[in-house]
Amino acid sequence: MKTAILLMAHGSRVASANDAARQIATMVQEITGFEIVEVAFRELHEPDIQQGIDTCVARGAQRILMMPYFLFMGAHVLHDLPEEIETAQKRYPGLVMEMGQHLGVHRKLAEVMAQRIHESLTEKGWH
Repeated sequence: MKTAILLMAHGSRVASANDAARQIATMVQEITGFEIVEVAFRELHEPDIQQGIDTCVARGAQRILMMPYFLFMGAHVLHDLPEEIETAQKRYPGLVMEMGQHLGVHRKLAEVMAQRIHESLTEKGWH
């Protein structure tokens, strides 16, 4: 069964923010080795989530692990994204779609923040 990973990001009017989500998807694909890794946006940018699902299906996905690229368990993760899955399930009744965990609290995120703090202190000459 061919599995796709769909990273679901918020979306922004700022193009570079959306490009960053695409860069993360490329890195995820390199790290995981999944053939199909796509990005879709909840709002403000395309492809939207339904279009992202369509792309995964067009690429041969029989199941999609839908990964929220969100830090916190807010309204999008709790309500909006599950509603997107319900909508898509009506369009693709045979497609298996499950939502994975949002980013949340993770030691690696704290490590990234510590690295960014160090870089910023160095950049500002505060060492």
